Amino acid sequence: MLTFTINEVPHQAEVEPDTPLLFVLRDSLGLTGTKYGCGIGQCGACTVLLDGQATRSCQVPAESVGTQAITTIEAVEQDPVGAKVVAAWVGIAVPQCGYCQSGQVMAATSLLKQNPKPSEAEIAEAMTNLCRCGTYNAIAAAVRQAAA
Repeated sequence: MLTFTINEVPHQAEVEPDTPLLFVLRDSLGLTGTKYGCGIGQCGACTVLLDGQATRSCQVPAESVGTQAITTIEAVEQDPVGAKVVAAWVGIAVPQCGYCQSGQVMAATSLLKQNPKPSEAEIAEAMTNLCRCGTYNAIAAAVRQAAA
């Protein structure tokens, strides 16, 4: 039995220690906003925040989380920065298919919590999640709007 703090709420899950955090969130705890994309940490659809850092949850063994606080898309708007990011996403109508967007929002929230006024280069460097629909210009615009 492993214990986690997810979205400021304690949770327990009976999983193998090497189970990827993504599967703990989705399959054991029913937090399905975090998406499975590639399973190898390349696409970013599974991005969550671990102690505020954007992290690809498909690559994190459950046992390695320890006492780190996990934030998922389900609670990102409880954070003032996350709420600004979501408002910008909605205001600009960033999503097309929407599959990658929870990971994109989490990555943008992490960026803006660490760097409230990023440059264009810093946005490009931080926003490395893949988008099959190619909404990269809208994503960058939403990050800029949330930072304004």
